[in-house]
Amino acid sequence: MFEMFSLEHYAALVVAAITFIAIVVYRKELRHPTLNRRFRWVMVAVLLGCEIGLQSSYIIGGSWGVDSLPFELCSLTLLLSAVSLALRVKQLYAIVFFLGSLGALQALITPSLAEAFPQFRYFQFFIGHIGIIATALFLLVVERYHPTLRSMFGALLWIHVLAIPAAIANIVSGTTNFMFLARKPNSASLLDALAPWPWYILQMELLAIVMCFILLGIVQLINRMIRNI
Repeated sequence: MFEMFSLEHYAALVVAAITFIAIVVYRKELRHPTLNRRFRWVMVAVLLGCEIGLQSSYIIGGSWGVDSLPFELCSLTLLLSAVSLALRVKQLYAIVFFLGSLGALQALITPSLAEAFPQFRYFQFFIGHIGIIATALFLLVVERYHPTLRSMFGALLWIHVLAIPAAIANIVSGTTNFMFLARKPNSASLLDALAPWPWYILQMELLAIVMCFILLGIVQLINRMIRNI
């Protein structure tokens, strides 16, 4: 059973930090056409491999069902991250940068995870979420994506669009909890500090706006620290 803030949790966070720092440090090298292309396609393979591996594990284990559909925010942004890297679809950058990085960051800090090291789900979970944030950082410091207030609100609008299939699946199945719209997660999370259902959903809306503004502020700080970004 996975334990939050255990040695295996801290180990994953250290790997995440090293990955993010490496992307920033080697940002100029990653702009070289050949290396850029190789890095993007390796990331695409890693991201898609995480989702394909997860779905395959459900099928092989005979546990695939409605709750296996990729309707979680991180599952959706993982797939969108792969598409944005493979095809350089700039219209997806804001979704990946704001929704992907914030959702994956919360998942890394408070993982909703049952399986511990060295089980498959442990590696799939952390590699996938690290990959989402790595993609957002890559778009920022390597591809030189510049998020704006307009793109931020565009991403916030998209989260409601992405929530539609998740909400429908929750209602139809009566058992799923995609995007935690039906109830709070069973494991400890930041949502524990919020009001009971359904009021915490409204609080999450406000928190998402605040966190996006904070993320914009962090970007401005990075821009000042790293010249010629």
